[in-house]
Order: sequence, then C-alpha cells, then structure tokens
Amino acid sequence: MRLPEDDEATAGDVPDLGSGFAGADIGAWRALVAGVLRKSGVDPDAAEHPEELLAHTTYDGIRIDPLYTRDSEAGESGMPGLSPFTRGGRAQGAGPYGWDVRAEHRDPDPAATRTAVLADLENGATSLWLHAGAAGLPESALAAALTDVHLGLAPVVLDAGADYAGAAGALLTAHDDAGVPPGEVRAHLGIDPLSAALRTGDAPDVALAARVAAGHADRYPNATLMTADATPVHDAGGSEAQELGASMAAGVCYLRALTAAGLGLGDAAARVEFRYAASADQFLTIAKLRAARAMWARVASACGLTGSAAAMRQHAVTSAAMMSRRSPYVNMLRTTLACFGAGVGGADAVTVRPFDHALGLPDAFSRRIARNTQSLLVEEAHLARVIDPVGGSFYGERLTADLYAQGWAFFQALEAAGGLAAAEGRALLGARVEDVWRDRRARLADRTDPLTGVSEFPDAAEAPLRRRPAPKPPEGPGGLPRRRYAEEFEALRDRCDAHGASTGARPRVFLATLGPVAAHNARAMFTANLLQSGGIEPVPAGATEDAGQVAAAFAESGTGVAVLCGSDRLYTERAAETVAALRAAGARRVLLAGDPDTVPDAGNDRPQAVDGAVAAGGDAIGLLTELCDSLGVAT
Repeated sequence: MRLPEDDEATAGDVPDLGSGFAGADIGAWRALVAGVLRKSGVDPDAAEHPEELLAHTTYDGIRIDPLYTRDSEAGESGMPGLSPFTRGGRAQGAGPYGWDVRAEHRDPDPAATRTAVLADLENGATSLWLHAGAAGLPESALAAALTDVHLGLAPVVLDAGADYAGAAGALLTAHDDAGVPPGEVRAHLGIDPLSAALRTGDAPDVALAARVAAGHADRYPNATLMTADATPVHDAGGSEAQELGASMAAGVCYLRALTAAGLGLGDAAARVEFRYAASADQFLTIAKLRAARAMWARVASACGLTGSAAAMRQHAVTSAAMMSRRSPYVNMLRTTLACFGAGVGGADAVTVRPFDHALGLPDAFSRRIARNTQSLLVEEAHLARVIDPVGGSFYGERLTADLYAQGWAFFQALEAAGGLAAAEGRALLGARVEDVWRDRRARLADRTDPLTGVSEFPDAAEAPLRRRPAPKPPEGPGGLPRRRYAEEFEALRDRCDAHGASTGARPRVFLATLGPVAAHNARAMFTANLLQSGGIEPVPAGATEDAGQVAAAFAESGTGVAVLCGSDRLYTERAAETVAALRAAGARRVLLAGDPDTVPDAGNDRPQAVDGAVAAGGDAIGLLTELCDSLGVAT
C-alpha cells in the first residue's frame, strides 16, 4: 500500500492513517453531542451526560445507548459451534449455501397448495412449512398437496395445532407411500400443544402429545417431533425477553414430557425445534436469537448434556404483528430487515412471509418476492458467508447479554409458577404480555413507535389490495390474542373509507393556515400527515393574510372542524381573532397545531378558546377517533 509523498514506504509497511489528527476521547465526543443538542433546542445539562438524552428503553427495560465502547463489554461469548453457542450452533455457520429457506403455506385448497409449493421449491425454497387441520390443509389433503414434492430432499414442517396427531400420521404416511426410507425422513411433525393452549385458553395435554411424538421416534430417527414456539407471545404484543422466557419454559416442558414418554434425554433435545419472530428491529432480532441459544445451552448443561447435544435448532419467521394491510408494499422492507436480522443472528431456518400476509392468502407475485428476499441476501449480499458478523460488537454483545438476563429471569418466574403446562404459569405469561401490550399500544397511538405508510407518510390515494381470506386459526377468550401494530389506524381508515363510499365524500378537516407558506408549512404538513393516517382528508387554506380570508376559505370547505397551523409568532398575533372568525363561520371544533401547553383554556366561554391540540407525542388514535365522531363518521 502506498500513499502520496510516502517515498520511504516499503511493501511491508502499514501506514498510520490516524497520524496528524488530534486524539479522540469520550469527553470530546460528549462536547460535540452537547453542541448538537443545544442547536436542537434541548438542554444538554438536563442529564448527567448529554448522550443520556439520546438513549431509549426497550419494552424489557433495557436501555439502548447511542454509543457503546469497551466499557460496555459483556464478557466472552465463545466460538461458533461451541457451548454456549451464542455465536452459532455450528462451527461452519450457515455454510456456502446459506440457511434453510422455509416457505410457509396456509391455503386449505390442496390444488392451490400443490402449485404453490412446487413453485417455491423450484425457485429457491429448501423446505416447506405447512399449516394443517383447522388452520390450513385438511389432513386428508396433505398427500395430494405434496404430490410433486421429492420428500426425501425437501423437509416438510407441520403446524397443525390441536390436530397434530392426524396430521403427523398423514405426513409420515405420505413419506412411506413416496418410498422414502424411514431412516431418511427428515420431516418435522411440529407437535406443539402449549402454543395451541396459549391461543385458545384451553388446558394442554402435554403428556398425550409427547406420547404421540414418542410413538414415531424409533421408526423415524431423524424426524423432528415438537416445536417450542415463541411467536404466540410476540403476536400478542409481548417483548423479546418474554419470548425467550416462554420458549425456554416450553422447551423444558417438552424435554420432561418426551423423556417421561420413553426417549433418552439427548434424543429428546434433538427432536425439539424452537421458533422465534424476527422483526424489523434487526438488532433486537439478532440479539434475541443469540441469547436464545445461550439460554438453551444453560438448560442443556443443567440436564447433563454436553457438546452438540446442547445446541438449539432455530426457526425464525418474520413477524406477523408488524405486517400492515395499508401500504402493504412497505412490508417488503420490513421483512427484508427481519430476514437480515434472522440471518445475522444465526437462525437455522428462516421464513419470510409474503408482503400481503395480513390481507389473506398470498398471490404468486408476493410469494416470489418473499423467496427472492432470502435469495438476494444469501446469493448477492453474501450474508451467510460470515459467521456471526455481530460477534465482538460492543453493542451487539451487550444487548445479547441484557436480553439473556431478562429472558432468564422471566423463565425462572414462569417455572416458579409451575411452567406453561400449569394454569398459573399461563396466567402469569398472559398478564405480563398484557402489561407490555398496554405500553406498546400507547407508543403506537402517539406515534413514538412509527409505522411507515400507516401512522407516518400514509398514501391517502391508495387503493386497498384484495386477497382471498386465509383460514382463521382457533382462538379462545382466555388465550393470547393475535394483534397487529397497525390495526387501530387501519380500522380508522376503513371507517372513513366506508363513510366516503356511502356519502360520496371523505370526511374532511380544514387547515386554517396562517400567513405565508414558510410560516405554516411545517405544522400544516404534520397535521395533514396525522389526519391522513386516520383516513381524514385535510383541506388547506394556503397562504392567508387575515382572519377573514381564513374564515371565508373555511366556509367553502364543507367541514365543521378546523386546525390552526402557523408559527408561534403568528399564533400570538392572529390566533384569537382567527378562532373567533372560524366560530362565527360555523366551526364546531377548532384545534391548534402545536404544544398542548400553549393552548388557551378550552373550558371557558371565550370565542378565542380552542378545543385541543394537534401535537407530536399526543394520542393520535384518540384524536382521530374524536374527529371521526365530530364529523359524523359512522362506526
């Protein structure tokens, strides 16, 4: 390497690229942070260190700092393929061909599924995840749906809920009929009574399920039998540590049941696969998968298992909760981030859900995009060629350790309550998940947790996509609900769409913009974005010179609600007379775009008093619901 004017350099020299620059330290960095905060209107002296004002906290109470250094180190995380398997269950990583690309299928029509699975396997998928029973294919149709599949080459994973026994028998019979030797069957029966119970609220019969699973163990020595599935926790709005704790409790429960049914401990551990949700928060996904392997290694070690017997089999599936029905194409970006996190986190198998998953059954195009997302990350981005890319990262290792600690504590709490097979354990899980959901819902409602294309930057002119309805898995009043983060905003959009269809006009709110565009544009755009996220059409007045001009534009708008949008100076100079003029022109409600603390008292009879505020950090769902009610939008 040779640099200009480096005539003395030789072939073996490594130049000091940092020479000539002043040394950097944490104090200098903090001074720069403080300067930026001051320019942003934030007092950097409000905390002991200015970076604390840039930190945020996860739903598990883990603080995420803006900078991590050697002081953040979390201890040794081992090597790939060696206990505690934080860095991966296999020394060689995913290998040259990447992880197992697992395609999900939930269409109850065997002919449609037959076509779809063949397309998946011919174009990049390496295994199949079939929903069967009440939530998918009838067990009698499994063989027909798999007619074109070389079952000795493409593993099939079942998810049949309470119908596991019949579905497992049908799948194994299909292998036998296809001439696959029993010792070469690598199917996964997916028996999981705990997840079914968590969804419905019913009491699980884990012992019976384990006996059914163990009944196939000898004849099919390479078949996986049971799934410890954490996705019901995620789908109900739970946190990462709650997923981790619940999955460990499920895994331990299945180990006990399988050994009681006659399997050896090592054989039982090898027959359980763990399933986790991968979200658009790539760092939490990575850390969660790494922490899960270390936690299971600790469980296995406590049971006396060593070496590869203590490694975990992981299936990561992109989150159903994060998927939106509105602006569904944005889901392609969410699932790409989630797949990236799953791949970097070391999942053995990854499922990317099609972008139209929340709308119903996917079409051929969405399935193709889901496959190609994985192909691109493996073949073009070469994501699988580096083993544990986050290893050694101060942030990655710290977050992994923090999630491990929180997840292990929750696992211990569940075990102390009797485990997930006990009513007390399931009740504890449900209560803790509900606590997190309340916090999450509040942050979604005030847009602290933004949803691109839904609560932020919605496409008001978007034509909704339509898909064939997917079968609804069984649920019960005592079970964990399936939730989507976007559903409350989407319900408002649906409500306003229906209003427009029935009346010929979408509900409208007038933007009483004060002064020139430069003076009101920021708050007008913010308000318009918020209104459109609920399906309400904003009607801006444009540049205005006085209250009379604003009132005249309002009268032409055909709405009874107005929002004042302007600068703080114009609010002081013109807000009172403008509000009075709007009231005189027939405004039933007048809001102000700005800090709620600056809004005059709405409890008096002064005509200049406003009725509320449109402001960052406010409850957008509550405000939009009130506006719909004021505008006469039917529920």
